[in-house]
Amino acid sequence: MIRPVTLCTGQWADLPLETLAPKAKSFGFDGLELACWGDHFEVAKADAAYCKARRELLARHDLKVFAISNHLVGQAVCDRIDERHKSILPDYVWGDGDPEGVRRRAAKEMIATARAAKKLGVGVVNGFTGSSIWHLLYSFPPTPPSMIDAGFADFGKRWKPILDEFQKLGVKFALEVHPTEIAFDIVSAERAIEAVGGHPAFCFNYDPSHLGYQGVDYVEFIYRFGARIAHVHVKDAGWSKVPRLSGVFGGHLAFGDPRRFWEFKSPGRGNIDFDAIIRALNDVGYTGPLSVEWEDIKMEREFGAVEACRLVKQLDFPSSAVAFDAAFEKK
Repeated sequence: MIRPVTLCTGQWADLPLETLAPKAKSFGFDGLELACWGDHFEVAKADAAYCKARRELLARHDLKVFAISNHLVGQAVCDRIDERHKSILPDYVWGDGDPEGVRRRAAKEMIATARAAKKLGVGVVNGFTGSSIWHLLYSFPPTPPSMIDAGFADFGKRWKPILDEFQKLGVKFALEVHPTEIAFDIVSAERAIEAVGGHPAFCFNYDPSHLGYQGVDYVEFIYRFGARIAHVHVKDAGWSKVPRLSGVFGGHLAFGDPRRFWEFKSPGRGNIDFDAIIRALNDVGYTGPLSVEWEDIKMEREFGAVEACRLVKQLDFPSSAVAFDAAFEKK
């Protein structure tokens, strides 16, 4: 099976879905990963009629949907809430901005997202979790292990009830392992699984771009968590081979600043080894979509989307059912 190639619509939320859908088809994509912001997929409106209309809109352009994404609301479930969250959350989730109230409303909205996904006919919701301990990343003043333990316990307490509802609905939550989340590398991903008791609805949206520049073995991630990879983002990152003026933490520099050590790149233009990724995905039996999450601050996005779609279709290939040298064996 050659996997479908889809476009994550999050970076295109300025365009109505009616406009984006025909564009995506013209770019060569097989489907869309609908973001739950902009007008692409609105959880609050997602009754049966709305979901039917969304499916019909995509079908008119010969596009399919395999997953929806609600990163922005998911971020607020465990985060230390501040004014930044107001700009990314629906008004009804932000409410009066009281941090604990925001977290509770975000949790309810994630459950509503799972219900909406079920009505739409998809089995995966991608997203973030937020983290109450990301600010403790660097350990000075010294961070006692008890504080980290408490952060993972908080994650488990807040997300287990959400995951229980996902499980009842037959929908997977796929965390995009990412700096600022409870899981941002292999070690923290293992601990996150432990914190939710190995919950069967807790999965991963695999995105190598967030691992590579950190120095994390992004191919080993696939082998380690293959059974929990429910969705894949194709996004590249480029990082310098020599020291720069800022490091992995970015020096508070905006993307595109030439002093940065790393940048997100259009697929194939960074350091990520996508051939190794495809081979590993074949090895673990992943048959879901390859979703282009296009981000490259120095490239025009429509050019980038066309190039990325073409590249992913060239890179993907099915596993072989036989050894290549089997033909030499005597019968």
